[in-house]
Amino acid sequence: MAKYLVIVESPAKVKTIKKFLGANYEVAASNGHVRDLPKSKLGIDVDHAYDPKYITIRGKGDILANLRKEVKKAEKIYLATDPDREGEAISWHLMEALNLKQAGKKVYRITFNEITKNAVKESLKHPRTIDMDLVDAQQARRALDRMVGYRISPLLWSKVKRGLSAGRVQSVALRMICDREEEIAAFIPEEYWTLDASFRIPGEKKQLVARYYGTKDQKVNLRSREDVDRVMGELAGARYVVSDVKRGERSKKPPMPFTTSTLQQEASKVLNFSTQKTMRLAQQLYEGIDIKGNGTVGVITYLRTDSTRVSEEAEHQASLYIEETYGKEYAGEKSEEKKGGAKIQDAHEAIRPTDVSRTPAQLKESLSREQFRLYQLIWKRFVASRMTPARYETTSVKVDGAGHRFTVAASKILFDGFLSVYTQEDEEKTEGNRLVKGIDRDTKLEFDGFSQDQHFTQPPAHYTEASLVRALEEQGIGRPSTYAPTITTILARRYVVKENRNLYVTELGEVVNKMMVEAFPSIVDVNFTANMETLLDGVEEGEVNWKTIISNFYPDLDEAVRKAQKDLEEVKIADEVSDEVCELCGRNMVIKYGPHGRFLACPGFPDCRNTKPYFEKIGVACPKCGKDIVLKKTKKGRKYYGCIGNPECDFMVWQKPSKEKCPKCGGLMLEKGNKLVCYREDCGNVMEKKEGASQ
Repeated sequence: MAKYLVIVESPAKVKTIKKFLGANYEVAASNGHVRDLPKSKLGIDVDHAYDPKYITIRGKGDILANLRKEVKKAEKIYLATDPDREGEAISWHLMEALNLKQAGKKVYRITFNEITKNAVKESLKHPRTIDMDLVDAQQARRALDRMVGYRISPLLWSKVKRGLSAGRVQSVALRMICDREEEIAAFIPEEYWTLDASFRIPGEKKQLVARYYGTKDQKVNLRSREDVDRVMGELAGARYVVSDVKRGERSKKPPMPFTTSTLQQEASKVLNFSTQKTMRLAQQLYEGIDIKGNGTVGVITYLRTDSTRVSEEAEHQASLYIEETYGKEYAGEKSEEKKGGAKIQDAHEAIRPTDVSRTPAQLKESLSREQFRLYQLIWKRFVASRMTPARYETTSVKVDGAGHRFTVAASKILFDGFLSVYTQEDEEKTEGNRLVKGIDRDTKLEFDGFSQDQHFTQPPAHYTEASLVRALEEQGIGRPSTYAPTITTILARRYVVKENRNLYVTELGEVVNKMMVEAFPSIVDVNFTANMETLLDGVEEGEVNWKTIISNFYPDLDEAVRKAQKDLEEVKIADEVSDEVCELCGRNMVIKYGPHGRFLACPGFPDCRNTKPYFEKIGVACPKCGKDIVLKKTKKGRKYYGCIGNPECDFMVWQKPSKEKCPKCGGLMLEKGNKLVCYREDCGNVMEKKEGASQ
């Protein structure tokens, strides 16, 4: 019989950890939280010390019953939930729900940042008690989020429409997007011009192209064609000379290894992954992948972190790998860690591979395509972070004529360093000119002509998921674990829509934001929310009492809600009309939003109460019956494509049907990665997907 019981959060970890620990250990999962505030009411006693009223989450009774049986059999219990404040709170709730104090058992808290044999076994050597400061920090966040959501959301239902919600972080994120939209709308473009001069150099095939700078003494901006014409007129017949040549070197430091937010940003930019998708895939890589010949192993460290710290063991392993694979000159010195900013959860490391010698190529067969792409990004970023800087040779040239100055700068790589492994999408490009090798102050220049271009200043860019995450982090709003659910919520509520990566506020989002700004200015104030995060970090550090925060917060919220109920006017938002006709009364059905997403409802309610599921059409006809193919989901949430005529027509496929027809048989083509495959087995035609086609 097993002597020791280890309780983890996820069932995916059970088999892996049991394999590491052997027969003396039983491993069981809590399946996340086992207790929470009730869904039917606020769940916080605002009249009596703000005590939270926790209940067992529906469906967790059997899990707790099984855990109690295992507890009775064990001599020691190790609570091994995730290594963050949420995990700490789950361990505390397990203590309470299982009555572990009263059971008289020896109970320990253990944490590990990676699911590897060494990390799990090492954690057992360093057990501790539950950190109540971390627990209280989680309780404070949960209570504040509950207060904002449960007091303001019903107000939005009564003033706008049902199904809306407000949130402590989501409402600030929505305001930031709305503010950006207002900046874009108010932006007035300003005209400016660039003027380039081309010069021939004796003995050189390539011309030197220099950009207008101004006079010898100051930079001059060209605001109009008249400005350009004036300068060109003053330069008519001018003699041009090279007045200065400066050569030097510069280096570019390697990037830091990933934190949660930088991983979300880079995966969005490079892989076009949503923040939610990035976190889901990272969770899979962390919990364990079945690697051929090795069994199930966690291949990355814990995914919720704002630390760039790397363990000495991982640093040493990376250094050896880089020396052996790329050469000693590529192995960097110990990297600096990110300084400043919001509180860093330094008990964690950065997100990195658990074993740097486990290359993406070695794991490719064991990973799905999307898991592979994310793992490759994490692996390359980590390896690059432990390498030497890239070195560039820089050259800057000044060309003078008739009191005016043109400049040209160029650089070339002397040593690629970390760039041999990892290049960021926004890696600076070397501008145009490859300067002639021997240019100096004696070089003769022969003027060849001008070229000029008109430009207009551009408005601020629309937020993308990546830039919104960066902005939230820079403003100190939310924490790594909140970014993905925040963005998912504002998209699900239709406050914001995403088109070509950009986030655009909807009419509904504008109405909700206007109400929030008017009635709850502090809730949507960036500085107020950032200061609240600082206070919550103070709870985690044991410096602030968590109930002090919520007791100071709630009375003002309560007063604002009561005032808004009286003062705010109702706003009617028209439902989006679909092309689906109600079969009961003939009206065009409208798209509604419920807790489980979109559905179709008859606008004749209450006379006609007809509703049916909403399916997104993809613009492709069913090959069996000719009706529309729509995007559907299984009960477990997996996407597939099926005929809208189901159950009469049973057509369904997992891959997305393409609008392109098979050139061989005229049949339906399915998208599989970068290829199109004919749906008809008797055809079997395979072809490359055209560039720019959707995936």
